Formats: sequence, structure tokens, C-alpha cells
Amino acid sequence: MKENGDHPLPKPRRRRRCCLIVDGSILLLFFILFIVILILALTVFKAKEPKVQVISASLEGVSPRISFPVINIELNITLNLKLRIQNRNYASFKHGPGKSFILYHAKEVGEVDLDPGVIPSRGSTTIPCRLTIEVDELASNLISLIGDILSGQLVMETRTRIPGRINFLGLFKKHAVAKSACEFTFAFPAMKIENLKCKCKTKL
Repeated sequence: MKENGDHPLPKPRRRRRCCLIVDGSILLLFFILFIVILILALTVFKAKEPKVQVISASLEGVSPRISFPVINIELNITLNLKLRIQNRNYASFKHGPGKSFILYHAKEVGEVDLDPGVIPSRGSTTIPCRLTIEVDELASNLISLIGDILSGQLVMETRTRIPGRINFLGLFKKHAVAKSACEFTFAFPAMKIENLKCKCKTKL
């Protein structure tokens, strides 16, 4: 007599079982990979705003003067700024040509183009910004200008806009525009900048 015992599974059933195990392992691997990518996207690779800071500001030129009885205003002023762009991302930030403006009583009186460049991940760069005040534009607000010159102070503003793109491993790209707004008082005849206040903002 033959003893009863376990019989091996038929080949089709064994093959089907192996396929299910392989398919399940692949699905599990994809699920784990998805979770890892999601965590990285929400933490390490989450886009952070590049910061624009004014690290120094100085004036050069001739102190404004007014002569009477015929009103004649002499003015030759250049504002030298040093801007630092800080990239806080674990990816490079490629910025295009930017622009910086100088305003007097909300009216643009000078502008300059800023060169494009690339900032590496977690890096920073310094951009020189030389703004020459346009006398004709400044003198268009003659009454306010005469009053400010006689008081020995000119209150002005600067606006800087630098568009760019955050590049994650060459696969994911995020557009960003770094902005900076500053207000300062130009004191003369000392030719000094006083009360410099700046705000930085980035739009993703």
C-alpha cells in the first residue's frame, strides 16, 4: 500500500504563485519609491525663495546745489549698491537679466540692467548695481526737489527685480522672481546714505 502524503503543486499553480509574488514585490517597490520621492519633494527638494539683500550702499558725485535768482540746479549723483542673492535650495538657481530702478516721490528717475548668472545649490553671489540719477527726470518734480535740497535731505527708493528658475537635477524646474525694495535718505553736503530700510520678496 502507498502511504498518503503531500503532493507537489501542479506546475501551472506554482508558476501563478511565483508571478503573484514578483508582481507584489514590484508594486511594493514602486510604492516605497513613491513615498521616498514624496518625502524628498516636501522636504529637501521643496522650492525655497531665493533672497535678495542689499549688503552695501554708497554715493558718489557732486552734492546738489541751487543758484538764484534764476533757478539752476546742479546735480550729479550715482548710487552704488551691492546686492547679494542667496539660493537656499538644494538645486541651482539660474537667473536671467534683472532690472533695478531708483525712484523719487514714486517717479522713476534712473534704472540699470543686471547681468544673468547661475547660483549653485545652497550658494550665493554678489551683483554690483550702479544707478545714475537722471537729472531731467528728477527735476520734473521741481517744487519737492527744491524743498528737499534746501532741507539737506532727499528720500528715495530702489526697486530690484530678478527673474529666474530653480532647476532640480535637470528634471524639475520652478520659476521664481526675487524682488527687493529699499528706502533711504540721501544726506548732503556729507554725501551719505542714512536710514536704509529694505524688504525682500520672492514670487514662486
